[in-house]
Amino acid sequence: MRQFVVVLSVVAAFGTCEAARAGSLEKSLMKLDPEERAHQVCVVKGLDTVRRDKRLSQADRLMPDTFKRAAFDGNVVSAKGAAVRSNKHWYQLKFDCTVSSDQLKAIAFTYELGKEIPPDTWEEVGLWK
Repeated sequence: MRQFVVVLSVVAAFGTCEAARAGSLEKSLMKLDPEERAHQVCVVKGLDTVRRDKRLSQADRLMPDTFKRAAFDGNVVSAKGAAVRSNKHWYQLKFDCTVSSDQLKAIAFTYELGKEIPPDTWEEVGLWK
């Protein structure tokens, strides 16, 4: 979990400055084991992708392991129990994300948006406002 926060902090600190973000993000990612690295690049790619959806244009968090641990097989991360937060609401999410062989880049991200997660269950599954 601590490593997860480090990587997302790097992304947040650099915002849209792509060159700085890429260099610092890569250095942070190299400190992680390959599976965790794959999960992290998928979170970053996932947020970029879902924000293009009108329903999720305000997305600011993506949690791949909310209801079930995301699986990493070959170069694919499959999350059947993920969640995404947009405009202070959490939604169920399923996604598949293909990563490069070094797990430093997400190449493809497809998703299926599920139902809104009721606020009275957030604490139980590790979500927050």
